[in-house]
Amino acid sequence: MIRLGTRRSALATAQSTLVANELRALGHEVELVLITTTGDVNRAPVEQIGGTGIFVSALRDALLADEIDIAVHSLKDLPTAPVDGLVLGAIPLREDPRDVLIARDGLTLGELPRGSVIGTGAARRVAQIDALGLGVECTGVRGNVDTRISLVTDGKVDAVIVARAGVSRLGRLSEVTETLDPIQMLPAPGQGALAIECRADNTEVLAALAHLEDPATRAAVTAERQLLATLEAGCTAPVGALAEVVEGEDGPELWLRGALGQDDGVRRLSANGPVDDPVSLGKALANELLERT
Repeated sequence: MIRLGTRRSALATAQSTLVANELRALGHEVELVLITTTGDVNRAPVEQIGGTGIFVSALRDALLADEIDIAVHSLKDLPTAPVDGLVLGAIPLREDPRDVLIARDGLTLGELPRGSVIGTGAARRVAQIDALGLGVECTGVRGNVDTRISLVTDGKVDAVIVARAGVSRLGRLSEVTETLDPIQMLPAPGQGALAIECRADNTEVLAALAHLEDPATRAAVTAERQLLATLEAGCTAPVGALAEVVEGEDGPELWLRGALGQDDGVRRLSANGPVDDPVSLGKALANELLERT
């Protein structure tokens, strides 16, 4: 029996059920263990209650205490610093990493009138929206996907921006009014990907998780997270990143785009490198962004 730890939210349990079903299809028995994290019970702004880690620390504590065997995280919520005794046993195939707009009256971002209010709690999104010069206003919001969408349907905001992957996993893509092009809005590092964490010495579980691994996704998110780590920023900082494995002149290569919010706008740069060295690519692009600020 594999004990799978998950947050209690609808999205977290949907994501964890996807992983559980894949493991069950491989012949493993899986039990979901519901765990409450700080981020689930405290509705204050993320940066006020601990920033990175507020959605994962309780799951990690349960892993280290041998109360669960694996934990399923949204990778974008996972701090970049490693934890002694724990490893990312698998990073499955990534969902669409882009952000989406859910707006009143079916409007797109460009169609929202000046003065419209967009709900988002992410500094990354606010910085990139402001840089577009659309004359809209961003206001901080917290809560799950259902709560955020209800702000639009209840008329409290004109639109919200959320991760497409979460909306997809909850079966609510029909409510999306626009999928935002990364040229406008680079996603959070690791967005759309799941991280399956386990104890480093649990060889049986590691062997089971190896079947869920997607090497291209791991390479991409490793580059994105290294960029974030090199910038010494947490998940609440105005940093966007997206890496993709593309076909280069000499075969597959990794293409990384990064965005860093500054007082005078958003710096955007891109770079490419070998698929088997995503860490160096992430460091190099982060350092170039820092040099341009």
